[in-house]
Amino acid sequence: MSSEKITCLLNWQATPYHVPVFLAQKLELFQKHGIKVAILEPSDPSDVTEIIGSGKSDLGLKAMIHTIAAKANGFNVTSIGTLLDEPLTGVIHVKTQSGITDFESLRGKKIGYVGHFGKVIIDELMRSRGFQETDYTAVRVGMNVTDAIKRGVIDAGVGLENVQQAELENWVESKGQPRSDVEMLRIDELADLGCCCFCSVLYIGNDEFIEKNPEKVKAFMAAIRESTNYMLANPDKAYALFTEMKPALATKDHRTIYDRSMIYFSKDQSNVQRDWNKVTGYSKRLGLVNDTFVQNMTNEFIQLDTVDR
Repeated sequence: MSSEKITCLLNWQATPYHVPVFLAQKLELFQKHGIKVAILEPSDPSDVTEIIGSGKSDLGLKAMIHTIAAKANGFNVTSIGTLLDEPLTGVIHVKTQSGITDFESLRGKKIGYVGHFGKVIIDELMRSRGFQETDYTAVRVGMNVTDAIKRGVIDAGVGLENVQQAELENWVESKGQPRSDVEMLRIDELADLGCCCFCSVLYIGNDEFIEKNPEKVKAFMAAIRESTNYMLANPDKAYALFTEMKPALATKDHRTIYDRSMIYFSKDQSNVQRDWNKVTGYSKRLGLVNDTFVQNMTNEFIQLDTVDR
């Protein structure tokens, strides 16, 4: 990038689990570490790794499985740290509306997903459980999983426990139904993964930008460490500062998302080798990478609190 300002492309429209990034801006922590950062939001989350990999943005955020797939598809991106560590991910539904009680009852249902790799995951999961593609309908709904379930466009959708499930729980509660009406069929359990690390949200960067600007990358991660520590120590103050920057997100739903995200924020921002090994194996199973794949992650730009992870 030709600009002196670093661009950071989010993985999603601004969401409360992005607080560490916005807080680093609000508290002038980027400035403290000698860098300027422009925070950008995507119109389509499926474009993020291509935009960063092609050098049209310097840094950004993306889930682990997408980061791995991007590298395998020739997009030059590398993970430089972790934002959210193993957020629970699965097929979410409202049981009184969907008629879904277990995995088998997904037969004949419309299942929503965000982008291409969401469908890859759904299709592999269904095949592994003996389903044919004609036994269900996969529907691409982008960032609108929650709304699509509410409107009955889909019966269930792939989402996060701290985002889509939280939003739907608030919705059913507003209608006088118990929050427990919203359920999740966890993908990690159905696919025998042993963790939800495939949807860990990572800080990623363009390889050329990282190679040419190691000090800027280190400064970015140092600012993120400080903002994360501030948020964990002062959650209410941090959220108030975030909503000053994003007034439209000062809602019950967004506060619920923020509160539910707290347990998933990585405290040291490290890439966890154990998780990378599991997700690399899962990616091979999905056909996203082959046996020659070299993991595209590094911890060289962060101050590690522990080394045996």
